[in-house]
Amino acid sequence: MESPRIIAGVARIVRDVGIAEELAQDALVAALEQWPGDGVPGNPGAWLMATAKHRAIDLVRRRERYARKLAEMGRDLETSGPQGHGYGHGQGYVDEPADPDGIDDDLLRLVFTACHPVLSAEARIALTLRLLGGLTTVEIARAFLTPEKTLAQRIVRAKRTLAAKGVPFEVPYGPEREARLGSVLEVIYLIFNEGYAATAGDDWLRPALCEDALRLARVLAELMPKEPEVHGLAALLELQASRSAARTGASGEPVLLKDQSRARWNRVLIRRGFAALGRAEAVSSGGGPGPYVLQAAIAACHAHALTYAETDWGRIVTLYGMLAVRAPSPVVELNRAVAVSMAEGPGAALALVDALMGEPVLREYHLLPSVRGDLLVRLGRTAEAAGEFARAAGLARNERERSFLLARAEECGSLR
Repeated sequence: MESPRIIAGVARIVRDVGIAEELAQDALVAALEQWPGDGVPGNPGAWLMATAKHRAIDLVRRRERYARKLAEMGRDLETSGPQGHGYGHGQGYVDEPADPDGIDDDLLRLVFTACHPVLSAEARIALTLRLLGGLTTVEIARAFLTPEKTLAQRIVRAKRTLAAKGVPFEVPYGPEREARLGSVLEVIYLIFNEGYAATAGDDWLRPALCEDALRLARVLAELMPKEPEVHGLAALLELQASRSAARTGASGEPVLLKDQSRARWNRVLIRRGFAALGRAEAVSSGGGPGPYVLQAAIAACHAHALTYAETDWGRIVTLYGMLAVRAPSPVVELNRAVAVSMAEGPGAALALVDALMGEPVLREYHLLPSVRGDLLVRLGRTAEAAGEFARAAGLARNERERSFLLARAEECGSLR
């Protein structure tokens, strides 16, 4: 629980997340060695932080290039005992001028550093889960079906890249913050999506990844309360997570939205999602809602409907139209086509889907033929639908989805 804070607090001093992580681990090992005999201190977090900073001094003494920082930290630690006064904001710790918007939180600095655009999306995800999610390399590798050695090398390279590029341990402001915030939100969103509908493997859901992403979104919302898109992402994840229990059957097979038992939707998460969406709208400063707020609004439409038949599909079509303007992509257009099929009928939607068949980004996307197959079933063209579901199954990498799509293909074949 304390590890991310320790890493963040030490990284602000040593300016290297790799070194900071090692020092945090050293402090945790020291606690395991000393606390059983000496007892747990009154302020465990401050003890760990002070211990990590003492380890930092030992390291700095061995590295001449950190001589200046050694003097600074040495003076600070002479005036602060192991009980300290917090995580970098109290007496005796090195403080830096706050940026123009007054953001001065070490955890937030760590989020922005781990999600820096200088790293690939895969590296950002791995480093974020390692430093902020507290997951081991083995756990991350297992979650993303990546060989442990590959994942470990990815994390090591990410740390080296941040150091080599001289990425500052700070929260940017102005135009750069807006650009960097997009990267932070994208990483959390991608982590959640991999847990919500796993790309590959034997399980369709990976709840632990959803929980990690949701926790990060909640933390970020507390750290950046005036950012509507941050609240929008939190709202989206709360609302999506509320359906998790109903999204799989007894054997782990996918259950479509229209077939889900809404009694199994988590009403607490739904209320949290509504509240986060309300906060997003309250802090909006004009210019229209952003992509995450729009996606949360779409999820809210589903959550408001007591049954599938009561869903306000007209409203969802409108929201997808707005999303297509703010964040245009073929995937958004495919989702809009699904909503159009419910609001205006499968014929109108099929024309939209057929227009997407030539999109390069959707060439290997299994949901494109899956959606087309569903539309063809509703139009009574079951023979064609069977072919589309079979094609979708061939593209799917997740075993649960592949089996589900093959079953739909067989079902259509028996209806010929």
